[in-house]
Amino acid sequence: MLIPLPDATLYAYTGGKAFAPERPTVVFIHGALNDHSVWILQSRFFANHGYNVLAIDLPGHCKSTGNAPESVEQAAHTVLAVLDALGVQKAAIAGHSLGSLIALEVAARWPQRVSHLAMLGTAFPMRVSAALLDAAQHAQFKGIDMVNTFSHSMLAPPPSTLGPGTWLHGTGRALMRRVLASNTEVNVFYRSFKACDAYEGGEQAMAAVQCPTLFVLGDNDQMTPPKAAQSLVALARHGIVCRVPAGHSLMEEAPEPVLEALRTFLVDA
Repeated sequence: MLIPLPDATLYAYTGGKAFAPERPTVVFIHGALNDHSVWILQSRFFANHGYNVLAIDLPGHCKSTGNAPESVEQAAHTVLAVLDALGVQKAAIAGHSLGSLIALEVAARWPQRVSHLAMLGTAFPMRVSAALLDAAQHAQFKGIDMVNTFSHSMLAPPPSTLGPGTWLHGTGRALMRRVLASNTEVNVFYRSFKACDAYEGGEQAMAAVQCPTLFVLGDNDQMTPPKAAQSLVALARHGIVCRVPAGHSLMEEAPEPVLEALRTFLVDA
């Protein structure tokens, strides 16, 4: 689905279902050097269980035009523009990594527009090491290899991802290289990681969130270890924490536990 915005045309994967204004809506926001495809199991489930699904490509990424966001706050305005363009008055927002910070900003700035907030693989502050920032800027393929090493805790996933035996490091590397190549004007790798590292408003934003918040954290996450999310967890008014057996690539390594956490949070709440 292509959504015309004032400064971009945004792509949103809908799980194969047409957008229906009368149905509840859930927005999925990917992390750095990812796209909508990382939410494939979760987006298809909700699309087939009564929800509008908008698994977006951020501006300047893959199927979306426009300028890649330079900050978490800028990306949050894009998400609001999507809701406005489609006439969605209230939606559930789920984000992974950088996407979790974007989702947090949306829920904090426009609380009347967000019914549920789900933050996966999150941390605050979401610092990025100087070595990784340097690689993202000057040696992208080396940086991609570094991110894949830190993001995965296993070589092959359980069922429900791409099938038993899939090589997660290889698929992750291929996705990141494809996303990087999709924008020949801006280094989306460096820009996205810089946005994570520079974001300072997490605690103030969480204190302003009014809706229930789900934290899905990977037990073996080296990029955003569970302890790095505790400042946000402590400030959440209606916080729920779910730990899953995975690294930072939660949706790949624990697809069914992640889906069950989201299903319980959104459907059974």
